[in-house]
Amino acid sequence: MEDIVNLIVPGDIDAAIVAAYPELQHLLDLRHGGWRFLPIEPGRSQIDGFRKWPAGWTDAIRIKDSGDALGLRLDGEHAITWEYAGALAEVVQELLLLPQPSSRLAPRLARGKGPKIG
Repeated sequence: MEDIVNLIVPGDIDAAIVAAYPELQHLLDLRHGGWRFLPIEPGRSQIDGFRKWPAGWTDAIRIKDSGDALGLRLDGEHAITWEYAGALAEVVQELLLLPQPSSRLAPRLARGKGPKIG
């Protein structure tokens, strides 16, 4: 164990985490893209994260486990304009491919109401 601890130096923390838990690379990809994650509340096993955009747009993710995640895009009125459910890797990939809200290719049609996040 001491050998592993000695290998972890500042700047290598992410690499050590991914080596131990490869599926966490997807969360690190989001974090490097400006995403923030909420603290895990006692009694809840899910991870919630979000990215705020100008004009009130928010991208969000809820992760229950590596095979069960949900991605959302909410407009300034908290209406859901995009939704994708699937495995963590799939949801993160789709979120990272989603055009910026200001893009003419971004989804805009409201599909329902979402939670107020952040």
